[in-house]
Amino acid sequence: QVQLVESGGGLVQAGGSLRLSCAASGRTFSTYIMGWFRQAPGKEREFVAASSGSGGNTYFADSVRGRFTISRDNAKNTVYLQMNSLKPEDTAVYYCAADQALYIFHGFVQGEADYWGQGTQVTVSS
Repeated sequence: QVQLVESGGGLVQAGGSLRLSCAASGRTFSTYIMGWFRQAPGKEREFVAASSGSGGNTYFADSVRGRFTISRDNAKNTVYLQMNSLKPEDTAVYYCAADQALYIFHGFVQGEADYWGQGTQVTVSS
């Protein structure tokens, strides 16, 4: 069982930056692909970014590519989402997700992750 705890959300003005963190329990963190999803009010949850276990492969939604980066520190069992040039439409609850796999697979991007965090609110004001 893996437990995920997000932090770093908050209120920021448009154009600003935030860094989210997701701390995972367990001793095999590097064997998990890690990702971020978000859900805005009245909308379905959507994929944001993912990282392979080593961090060598990453994948982003078109809406955030070039503005967001995902990184991980396997020694600290933590994955990060650096969000720059934030827009009001980035406002959502952001969730960390994990799945034990070698590669980022299509199902993961579609939300088929084994483990989820509780979420952290990000609000971008215009």
